[in-house]
Amino acid sequence: RPVDERAADREDGQVRVITGAIAHETSTFTPVATTWENYRERFGYLRGEEMLTAFHGSNSPIGGFIEGAEAHGFELIPTVFGQPQPSGPTPREIFDEILGELLERTAAAGRIDGVLLELHGSMVAEGIDDGEGHILTAVREQVGSEVPILVQLDIHSNISPLMVEMADVLIGRETYPEVDMAARGRECTDVLARIWSEGLRPTMALHRIPMIWGMNQVTAHPPMREAIEYLHRIEARPGIICGSIATGYSLADVPDMGSSVYVVADGDRGLAQTCADELGEWIFARKEVWQVEMPSTRKALEQSERDGRFPVIFADRNDNTGGGSPGDSTGMLKAFLEAGVQDACVLYIVDPEAITRCEEAGVGGMLELDVGGKSSPMQGEPCRMRVEVKALSDGRFFYDGPMYAGLQGNMGPSAHVQQEGVHVLLVSRREQPFCTAFSRTLGLEPPQMKYIGVKSAAHFRAGFEEWAGGIHLVGEPSVHSGERVAYRNLGRKLYPFDEI
Repeated sequence: RPVDERAADREDGQVRVITGAIAHETSTFTPVATTWENYRERFGYLRGEEMLTAFHGSNSPIGGFIEGAEAHGFELIPTVFGQPQPSGPTPREIFDEILGELLERTAAAGRIDGVLLELHGSMVAEGIDDGEGHILTAVREQVGSEVPILVQLDIHSNISPLMVEMADVLIGRETYPEVDMAARGRECTDVLARIWSEGLRPTMALHRIPMIWGMNQVTAHPPMREAIEYLHRIEARPGIICGSIATGYSLADVPDMGSSVYVVADGDRGLAQTCADELGEWIFARKEVWQVEMPSTRKALEQSERDGRFPVIFADRNDNTGGGSPGDSTGMLKAFLEAGVQDACVLYIVDPEAITRCEEAGVGGMLELDVGGKSSPMQGEPCRMRVEVKALSDGRFFYDGPMYAGLQGNMGPSAHVQQEGVHVLLVSRREQPFCTAFSRTLGLEPPQMKYIGVKSAAHFRAGFEEWAGGIHLVGEPSVHSGERVAYRNLGRKLYPFDEI
């Protein structure tokens, strides 16, 4: 209906908007199970007003929703927030319970004029390959066909046709590292405001690129920067509301896995499709440039010595806990120890068992310790180390880098240990280093190190790249190593697996 007719239904003149988050990046290859504890341990499983209190003023999608609601005078009605660390598929009973609570709180809210959701874009639950499509279908059935549904997504989304059908507007992040979370949340609210004030008629189109995007996707640098600039030129065209590039999440063995472009136009599906196809074909024509080689840490160490630019960072994509890995592979640590490097650190190794022994020894204690390699034989053998316990903590800290600024993190019981020139931060909970705040709570200043190993693909750059002399993306043996990942459910040809 015309916007003025819908506005007439609002007796108090205020737009009432539901918000919530069920956001999980799901690896179908990791041995790390997803449990209720996973949903509670990161930022907490939050209900109602707890969400607004926790995320107000933060660099997060919900923070952006709150900022936009305040600016536009929306009444924001919070439902539930659940965002565990990337891990395996969510058990169906947990998924159904969280979605059920979101729907119950939506129903209890009464009249709804809009929906703002934070979803990831690559969620898998037991028996459900397309978690977001399932969630959006349920929400659409709940609120009806006339209520606009707008969704903020991760850049690493596997976009399905069902997601495009069920939502009015999908908006993906445009940065990697993803430092624009609040900005994209705010953009969702701005588009919703235009729907009500200008009568926008969002019409969305999807172009699925037959490609698995490699790790050459850091948006501050070429060639990814050119792709984002092209996207922005398309968004500036008359009739276009917004557009997004999804590089995809390759560790989900599901039919919709892959890269895509999705564009929203004002009432013109043909225009939206033409623009999505144009950018998607431009990206695929350059399919080789998005791929990148990942040498071993040992080889990257040799190259860094030739380059002579320090401090140098080695980023292990394969054991990136932000991609669902266990976080206890030992390849990088062994390379540092065997090379005899000085002023070196590894951030982080997940090993609650080793931390318990450090706590027993106390700060200043010396002990023989088997570090890492406990979650799976594919993560490598444990490293036997003779360490001094430099510091212990409960793992609580506040992010102070661009990502998640203002939010509290919790690594669980943690320890800083040192063997000769190599420092290791041991943690109980899986997280990648977005900034140096947590390291400093344990007396370690990464910028003062010469060699820095991180379990991360790119998000570490948000807090590390500014002062790094050199950065090397490396690949160590892990459950997510390419030779150990076997796909069975893709159902279509994708480059570089197939010649296209």
